[in-house]
Amino acid sequence: MVRRFFAKLLTAMRAMVLDKPMPVEENPLRLRELPVPTPGPGEIRVRVRACGVCHTDLHTVEGDLLLPTLPLVPGHQIVGVVEAAGAGVRQFREGDRVGIPWLHSTCGVCQYCRRGLENLCEQARFTGYHAHGGYAEATVVSEAFAYHLPNQFTDVEAAPLLCAGVIGYRALRLSNVQPGERLGLYGFGASAHVVIQLARHQGCEVYVFTRAAGHGELARKLGAAWVGKAQDEPPAKLDAAIIFAPAGALVLEALRVLRRGGTVALAGVTMSPIPEITYDSLLYHERIVRSVANSTREDVRELLSLAAEMSVRTEIETFDLAEANRALLLMKQSRIRGAGVLKIGGIA
Repeated sequence: MVRRFFAKLLTAMRAMVLDKPMPVEENPLRLRELPVPTPGPGEIRVRVRACGVCHTDLHTVEGDLLLPTLPLVPGHQIVGVVEAAGAGVRQFREGDRVGIPWLHSTCGVCQYCRRGLENLCEQARFTGYHAHGGYAEATVVSEAFAYHLPNQFTDVEAAPLLCAGVIGYRALRLSNVQPGERLGLYGFGASAHVVIQLARHQGCEVYVFTRAAGHGELARKLGAAWVGKAQDEPPAKLDAAIIFAPAGALVLEALRVLRRGGTVALAGVTMSPIPEITYDSLLYHERIVRSVANSTREDVRELLSLAAEMSVRTEIETFDLAEANRALLLMKQSRIRGAGVLKIGGIA
C-alpha cells in the first residue's frame, strides 16, 4: 500500500534521459516524459526540487563508466520533498525535505558492510547509475538511504553537499592531513570548493593547483594560501594532497611536492592512466597513494552535521532541467564557478 501525501500528484514526469553514451557536446540527454515511479515497501517517492551536476554524471553520459542499464536518468545530488511512501516507512513524513546521494543501496551482510565499509560493498547500487536519478521531477529511494537536511541550506545550496561535499569529506579524512598541516588540492570544482572550507576550519594551510583563472580566484576568496598550476613549485612541501581532476599525470606532480610519509588521495570515480612512477625519487620514504571510493551513510550524516555547524557556503550556478547537457558541457570546460545545480521543482 502506498500512502499519498499530496492532493495533486504527478501522473507523468519530465526527465533528462540517456539512451546511449556519447560526448556531451552532442547533447546525449533528451527531455522526455516518463511514468512517475511507485514506491515499494520501505521506499519513499521524492518530488525533486534540485539536483547537483557532478563529474560522475559527465563520466556516465560520455561512457567513461561501463553502464549497467539503459535508458538511464542521471543525477545523484538530489534535494526534494517526500510525496508518497510505501508500506513500512517510518523515518519520513508528508512534506519532509530530504537529500538523496550516490549510494542507493547495499547488501548489508557482506564483509565490507559488516566492517563499516559499505562504500566497498560488491552488491552496492548507485543513484543515477543503477537506478534512475535526479535529472527528473520525481525519484524513488529506500528510506534507509535518504537524509533529513539542515534547515539553514536552501535546496540549491544543499544539493552539492550530497556528493561533492561528501566525497570531499571522505577524501579529506583519507588524506591523513592533520590540523595545521599543508594540504594540496588539484582541481578546484564543486568538491574542492567545499573541502577548502573544511580544511581551513581545522586550521590547515591550503595550496590549490588549477589551470582555470576563475577557479583560482574562488580559491583565494575561500582562503587558499597559494594558487598555482600543477607544474609550479609551491612555497613548501605538502603534508597531504587530494586530486579531484581525473588526470593520472597529476599523481606524479603531487608526489613531486609531497613530504616524506605524506598521502596523495585520489577522489575521482575514474582517471586517465597514471604514468610510470620513479620509485626512489617519488614514492619512496613511505609516501602513500590511495583511491577514494564512494561514501558511506555515516559519511553523509557527519558531513551534513559539520557543514551546518560551520556554515559551509556552496557557490552555485543554476540551470533549468532542460539545460542539463549545457551544464555538463560547462563543467567539462571548467567554466562553472563552484557547483552547477539543476532547478527542477518549486525551490525553497
